[in-house]
Amino acid sequence: MNWWLRHAEPGPAVAPSLLAADFARLADELASMAAAGADLFHLDVMDGHFVPNITFGPFVAAAIRRATDLPLDAHLMVSRPDLFVAPFADAGVDALTIHVEAECDVPATLADIRGRGLRPGISLNPATPVSDLEPHLDAVDLVLVMSVQPGFGGQSFQPGALAKIRELVELRSVNGLHYAISIDGGVGGETVAGCRGAGADILVSGSWLFRAPDRAAAVAELRGAGGPNRQ
Repeated sequence: MNWWLRHAEPGPAVAPSLLAADFARLADELASMAAAGADLFHLDVMDGHFVPNITFGPFVAAAIRRATDLPLDAHLMVSRPDLFVAPFADAGVDALTIHVEAECDVPATLADIRGRGLRPGISLNPATPVSDLEPHLDAVDLVLVMSVQPGFGGQSFQPGALAKIRELVELRSVNGLHYAISIDGGVGGETVAGCRGAGADILVSGSWLFRAPDRAAAVAELRGAGGPNRQ
């Protein structure tokens, strides 16, 4: 189920969030995180409308693709993700995650993503209940739980996300589904044990991971901290 995992030992996949990278040295940052043992990269795409921030689009995603062989998961925090499926597929990302709150035909957009050979994912904001995702869970390979309000990096972790992870683990088991569960927002040394214990398969970490003095040690800490392996 955890297709992104590069390492042999038990534990979740680690996905550095490039929003926290030094974009003046982006190729070096990608190489540094790959050498540290990261499994994939998380791309936060924001349109200034769905969230109050603007980051980057397919052109930058294509540049990132040229600079790394690791998988790329683009998280589309945009009002109309259906308009961006083709451009990001052409940019070479491996997965596209859209929001259940987006202003689009969610089933059709997920089908378009899969039809282009990418892994479809779905995400929900902290105020959105897991029940809103249930009609779509059989159509996705990834569920991304936001543990901060999307829009800006460096926010504090909202512990209510852990209950959502546990609920998604239960729904996956009961319904015989195979999606991976990812968590994004405030994931670091003080919160990772709870994420692992709840059953997260992929840990997205931005500020905490990029600011670590020893990135390899930080990746290892995320991968090995607390809780049973839930792959």
